[in-house]
Amino acid sequence: MGFFSKLFGKKADNDKANGMENYMQLVRVYFQASIAANVGIANLAMLPDLRVFKSTLHVPTVNNKLGVGEKSACRKMLRDIYGVDDNFFKEVDASIRKNCRKLQDVQVYLIQFQNFTQDIMMLMGNLMKFKLRLPSFFKNAIYKMTEKTVADIFTKNDYSDAAVMKAVVAIRQYDQRLGFSQKWITDFVFQVVMLAKKEPKAGADDGQKK
Repeated sequence: MGFFSKLFGKKADNDKANGMENYMQLVRVYFQASIAANVGIANLAMLPDLRVFKSTLHVPTVNNKLGVGEKSACRKMLRDIYGVDDNFFKEVDASIRKNCRKLQDVQVYLIQFQNFTQDIMMLMGNLMKFKLRLPSFFKNAIYKMTEKTVADIFTKNDYSDAAVMKAVVAIRQYDQRLGFSQKWITDFVFQVVMLAKKEPKAGADDGQKK
């Protein structure tokens, strides 16, 4: 896992080598590689995560087109390390083809995706609360609860908390533009939740350092 320390600029010891933060970094790399291939971006400065990925792992440019080889390399890493399935990549590529047709679309799209993921994770944490404290070996139960909560976000309209309802509306609007299925969202949230459970708590780390 030595490449993670180079790729993400942190010590790879690692309970965190295949953790949530690195997963999200690779997801961003895949999005940026797919955008580069789709829109025809040649300037790596526009895509900082992709630039670090390409230069650190020395990923060759395929057919003189940025994004093609990098997308393939990143997809392999996400599959091998995190078990990400083909549906994840297909929906990302379809979303990008729909929303990124010219250079001017790219920054707007990346901001929308960032806001969408932040909102969905915060709302899921709020709605599931204590359910997320279940031990990791209750994997099937956690997945089913995640699936039900995602379905509620897209179908339930009687939330009593005004802040929750506001977040629900924002998520629905983002997803209407992004075009991800409830299955894709469920799998994404579940992956992040399970990876977060594997990471040591800050308090435990502090206690070990004393």
